Amino acid sequence: MKRFKQILCVVDSRDGAKTALERAVSLAENNQARLKVFVVVENISVAPEMLSGGPSADELMLAAVEMWTRDLETLVKPYWSRIAIEIEVSVGVVFLETIRDVLRHAHDLVIKTAEPQDWLDRLLGSSDMHLLRKCPCPVWIIKPNAPNSHRRILVAVDVDDACPPRELAARRALNQEALELAGSLAISEFAELHVVNVWQAPGEGMLRRSFLNAPDDELDSYVNDIRCRHELILDTIIAELTSKLGAAAEEYRIPQLHLVEGAARREIPALAKRIDADLIVMGTVARTGVPGFIMGNTAETILGQIDCSVLAIKPPGFVTPVTLRG
Repeated sequence: MKRFKQILCVVDSRDGAKTALERAVSLAENNQARLKVFVVVENISVAPEMLSGGPSADELMLAAVEMWTRDLETLVKPYWSRIAIEIEVSVGVVFLETIRDVLRHAHDLVIKTAEPQDWLDRLLGSSDMHLLRKCPCPVWIIKPNAPNSHRRILVAVDVDDACPPRELAARRALNQEALELAGSLAISEFAELHVVNVWQAPGEGMLRRSFLNAPDDELDSYVNDIRCRHELILDTIIAELTSKLGAAAEEYRIPQLHLVEGAARREIPALAKRIDADLIVMGTVARTGVPGFIMGNTAETILGQIDCSVLAIKPPGFVTPVTLRG
């Protein structure tokens, strides 16, 4: 298992908090990592009619912080015999304070239970999506009903090499990290590991239109060449992964490969549903040097369709647009 050193478990509701906490405790134990459990209390405003004789906004905020502190102590108490756990209650916007804590303390993984079931309806404005877009370290969003141990893990890789050298290097590094992390998880939990690459032959649809008079055999050869190139690259990186994972990879027959023609935004969620994946590990857009540019339309569309936990990996060189307060 990849050795995390500083894990941050974010709790933003009492419902489902135990799922994320148990996962965080297990990871911290296995990695001999430090674990912090973190709550952010949203700023409280007081209606004008409450100002006369009623509690002030500061008093309400203090009461909320004290309440959450007691709740966190109760939540983590069963795990104190296993591992030391730091707790903290902060005030502000959940995703902003989470990212600021990552920046202050160099956390290398954020674990958080997914927002309530209607989160997909407001995905683009949710704290979860803000974290997935802007947090500088990997973010693991766990569905409240996620199993304690994964049965099937799906990792999506992008092996298209038709891009500028700098982006290609970042994409390869992103693939490698996602594969190694997913592979280690699969071995530690005796889970099936499925690797998917979705590919397309650029312009195939237009070329097959009869008025262009493109010979079918030439088109078939063109499409097959694209597929073979993807297959060769995929086989190469899988061989590298298997070599790193060692004998355990052979014993548990991992990974299972899926080379799928089509659009990633459609085929990846469909495959996840078909194999009943418990977790999807995926890299985000492999582009560097643009602060905050991490989630593209394809990644967001995929996340909007899946109904399982997701572990999102950032590309090398990513810079969060969130800054520490002065």
